[in-house]
Amino acid sequence: MLEKKVVIVSGSSKGIGSAIAKGFAKEGAFVVVNYRNDEVAAARVAEQCELFGGKACLVKADVTTESGAKKLVETASHQFGTIDVLVNNVFAPYVFNPETRKKAWEMKWGDYTSQFDGGLKAAHLLVQGSLPYMRHKGSGSIINLATNLVQHPVVPYQDYITAKAAIIGYTRSMSKDLGAIGIRINAIAPGLVYPTEASKQTKEELKEQISASTPLGRIAKPEDIVGPALFLASKWSDFMTGQTLTVDGGLVMG
Repeated sequence: MLEKKVVIVSGSSKGIGSAIAKGFAKEGAFVVVNYRNDEVAAARVAEQCELFGGKACLVKADVTTESGAKKLVETASHQFGTIDVLVNNVFAPYVFNPETRKKAWEMKWGDYTSQFDGGLKAAHLLVQGSLPYMRHKGSGSIINLATNLVQHPVVPYQDYITAKAAIIGYTRSMSKDLGAIGIRINAIAPGLVYPTEASKQTKEELKEQISASTPLGRIAKPEDIVGPALFLASKWSDFMTGQTLTVDGGLVMG
């Protein structure tokens, strides 16, 4: 169903992005692996995508900038001819550590803009760059990565949660215009995912606390986010847009 579909996954050298890229490759997709700094890790992901039966190309680009986003989109289209699926996974570097997080009274506006630029701005630039290709075909799927912390801030990471809430709002509002031209846009809201760069400093005590409150009894692995991404990219979700799938083992319901 996803064979030969051209898929851009931003920030796909590690963690969730890496797992999603490899998941699409296993389905025979043509995957564009994006990274900013770690070429070795990104090259490993691209190599694994090829081994899994897909095709892959590697693009170094800072997609929080217009030039970087343009480079990623243009390389994808030049390499594979079009763009079918865009997965907006990239976000500004963040550490999930309750002990070092800034409290509400310590927040500066720059803390928020850093997260907005790293997440919402990057997503918007890539959406705008990909739209001409999707619009030409009258179809396409855009998948934005959010967080269940918007609904249930177990730890109130102020700037991160606010920026991810904006991603959900962006997904909903964009769906109105994009639906009229055959393009779907949805979001995935994972719970705590381990191991990732962001969660590597999360203490065992907190992971155990979240696991104990989760009906499925554990926190997520990067691979747990792959299935929902494949679903939202496939024909199985053809009548879904503007939605946010919460993927956290049942911690947040409704």
